Amino acid sequence: MCSGRAGSERQEYLMKARPPRVLIYSHDTYGLGHLRRCRVIAQALVAHRPDISILIVAGSPVVGSFSFPPQVDFIRVPGVVKLGADTYAPSNPGLSLEDLTEIRSAIIRSTAEIFDPDIFIVDKEPLGMRGEVEATLHHLKTTGARLVLGLRDIMDEPSRLIEEWTRKEAFGAVENHYDDIWIYGLPEICDPLADIGVSDAVRRKATFTGYLQRADEPSGALPDRIRIGERPYVLVTTGGGGDGAQLVDWVLRAYETDPSIGVRAKIVLGPFMETGYQTDFQRRAARLDSVDLITFAASIEPLIERAAGMVAMGGYNTFCEILSFDKPAVVVPRRQPRLEQYIRASQAQELGLIAMLLDDEIANPGAMADAIRALPGQARPRSVAVDGILDGLKTICELADGYIAAGRHSGSASRGASDGDEWALARTLPKTGTA
Repeated sequence: MCSGRAGSERQEYLMKARPPRVLIYSHDTYGLGHLRRCRVIAQALVAHRPDISILIVAGSPVVGSFSFPPQVDFIRVPGVVKLGADTYAPSNPGLSLEDLTEIRSAIIRSTAEIFDPDIFIVDKEPLGMRGEVEATLHHLKTTGARLVLGLRDIMDEPSRLIEEWTRKEAFGAVENHYDDIWIYGLPEICDPLADIGVSDAVRRKATFTGYLQRADEPSGALPDRIRIGERPYVLVTTGGGGDGAQLVDWVLRAYETDPSIGVRAKIVLGPFMETGYQTDFQRRAARLDSVDLITFAASIEPLIERAAGMVAMGGYNTFCEILSFDKPAVVVPRRQPRLEQYIRASQAQELGLIAMLLDDEIANPGAMADAIRALPGQARPRSVAVDGILDGLKTICELADGYIAAGRHSGSASRGASDGDEWALARTLPKTGTA
């Protein structure tokens, strides 16, 4: 451990000797939401300061389908299949869940030891899936890295979140391990820490960043049948698609029963929708002149940017896209196994940002047909003034700048053997020499 002037000189040398490093953990047990949120944060950080180096540890099987800037790379840990609320099975049937968790935990810990980040951002799960990040948090606490828990605007209804966090021992992790909590939203929509009994110390760690703004990306090779030059069309998106079959079915039934809707639908199923549903939907869509359908678009932004409106579930990333591209939207929130989407959509509708339909309201296909028909004339989100609603990435970049400028926590252990060797070697070199 360094102290005094030598410690200050060592830290100054290390700051100059290598770029700042950020490690991001995305457990990705279901869908695309966690990975896409981490990706947009990484993109914003490297655009803001090109000297930064970022590594994402993810469990998503489609992480390789996404493009990343040169300063961003990823490591994929073995994946899991979500069977129910907090119930998982290994994607590889030859592994037990216990073995899989141990492998994932070891990879994450070893990555953190070698990469030695200045900032460690954990998405949503304070201890990771089945506690797999706990050892990494303990290690990085000794290196002085800034430990950040990133939470979406809404986790669940408070009583359910209390039960979940108690079972996962998350309250102690948030209290003892983390330096900061970034809430990717605004209290006008929801405060995820409200009414769950966290301490004042935890509340002081929290910063509401605002939502994470999305930007258009190059369209790449979209299938010919998705003709983005056509107008108008309504984009129907289910995110990862694992729980989106019902929404797609409702939209298709609307077009099957009412051919006079008058606006095209472009449907993106999502990569995790069951094959049987995909096959049925593709067959039905082929019979409809006003419906285009694809399975997956890694860069969905060009489709959103050109859409006259959106029909979607109420997931976090989709809500950010609705706000970012200022699209009139009808949101049909999922209400099981969490109330997250319903709470978000309810609050957003109350503010006038979107329109909401519930599943029991659209059992009649005519209700969905009427909602789609009205979308192009519906009010856009920016007609409602909500201060700082899309400031999330700007706030995150400012916070990261502050952490990097402040350096590692004072009194922390050394940054690792490799850095110690570099430091010792540097002190022996002539002042005008080169290594």
